[in-house]
Amino acid sequence: MPAIPGLRSPYDKTTGGLHHLGRMFDKIRLMQAGSLPEDLHRNYGLSIGLDGMLCGFLGVRFADLEARIKEGGPDAELAEWIFSRGLRPNRTQALVWNEFTRKAGWNDRITPYLQKQIQEAGLDPASVVTSLDLIEISEGRPPAAR
Repeated sequence: MPAIPGLRSPYDKTTGGLHHLGRMFDKIRLMQAGSLPEDLHRNYGLSIGLDGMLCGFLGVRFADLEARIKEGGPDAELAEWIFSRGLRPNRTQALVWNEFTRKAGWNDRITPYLQKQIQEAGLDPASVVTSLDLIEISEGRPPAAR
């Protein structure tokens, strides 16, 4: 799947200092506009995926976030909406989330799923170590340096 206009890298931390937060906003906006590629529908909002895990970490419901995003507003306003209702991560909490997501799929419970996705995509297993690597490669970006 090539790069998707309007969809940030999961590594982007410009929204709230957290990996995936801005991307999750983008995914919701694209879904609401009917523009989210079908390949991304499978994991959209799932509690076991990054969307659901981030919402769980922050203490907000994905459905509530969808409704809030439908009302509009810039990323900073949406992040503040989340932080005022759930967790406002301090530096240590943000570090824990960012390191968790950066390593997800590497020697953990996600590994078997990641290996299946790598095989189905026909990718070289040596080129993909984490879930974020798979996202980056799938969208035409090089994975982050190790």
